[in-house]
This record gives sequence, C-alpha cells and structure tokens, in this order.
Amino acid sequence: MTGRTHDLAAFTTLTYIIATQPLIQMSLATAFTAIAANMIGGIAPDIDQPTGKIWHKIPAGGIFGKIAHQFTGSHRSISHSLLGMAIFGFLSSKLLNYIHTFLLVDIKIVWIAFMLGVISHLVMDTFTKEGVPWLFPIPIRFGIPPIKAWRVTTGSIVERGFVFPLLLVTNGYLIYHHYEKFLDFIRHYITK
Repeated sequence: MTGRTHDLAAFTTLTYIIATQPLIQMSLATAFTAIAANMIGGIAPDIDQPTGKIWHKIPAGGIFGKIAHQFTGSHRSISHSLLGMAIFGFLSSKLLNYIHTFLLVDIKIVWIAFMLGVISHLVMDTFTKEGVPWLFPIPIRFGIPPIKAWRVTTGSIVERGFVFPLLLVTNGYLIYHHYEKFLDFIRHYITK
C-alpha cells in the first residue's frame, strides 16, 4: 500500500478504538501526541525502504534511510513481521520513556497509538500481492486472500479507487454511528 493509504489505515484504527472502547481521560497534549505517534507508526515498518515515506519526514532522512536499509535487508523483511513488531514495540517504549523525562504526556497512550499504527501497516500490506512475512525469518509471505492474483497491487486503481475510499467511508461510519462518543471526546478538551 502507498504511504497515504497507510496513514489513513492507521487513523482508521485509532478511530475504531475511540469508537468502541471506553473513553480514557487524557490531556490535550497526550491526544495530539498520540495521533502523531499513530501516524508515525503507520509508516514505521517502511523503515526498511530507503525511499519510504518515513524518511521524507525527518531532516537528512534519505541518508538515514540508506544506512537503515543496510541493517534491515530488503523491503518487507524483518520490519514487516511479528519479530519486527516486537522490536518496534521495545525500541519505541525505550525512546518514549526517555522522551517522557521532558515531554509531559501519558506515554502508555502514546505507545499504544504508535503500535496500533504499526499493526495497521502490517495488516494492510497483507492484502497486497507481495504479502507479509509474518513469521520472519521463515521465508513464507502471507496474504489475504490466499490467491495472489486476487490481492491488491500497491498504488493500483483498486487501492486508489476502492481501498482508500473504503477507509474514508469506514471513518465516516464510525464517527457518525458513535457521534455522541466523539462529541464527548471533543467536549472534554473544549471545557477544560
């Protein structure tokens, strides 16, 4: 999937969690930081691609992308697996605990939002022709549906004309169907 589809998928995952789980009290800073972490998590597995969207978001990202590519191997290898997800979880937890010393937000909420983005990325890539090596280093790529010809080609008209709009409609449905809950979520910050 393309970077913008991964961004929207990560946001959709966050929208689903807000719609279906009990509201958690948090500061406005935590809410904004969690949304940003979710967006970063949504593109983080593409750290193994030197031209990935994540490298365009940071200064000198192209240089760091080429260096990281040397350690991660080919695209959709370790960073697109359960092992990679565990590594992202561990490293992001350590980084967030360090950041917590000067950024006063609820780190647990921010970490969960980041990991939701990572998970959404791997799930979305499972629907592509390339599939995902969930059990890396075992070299089997899993895809849905199991027949490769029926899967989505990254950047294709099916992704742009069906998958992306479907994610938009899903967000609209979740917000419409759980309108009062989202209104309570927003009211919490307006009244403070």
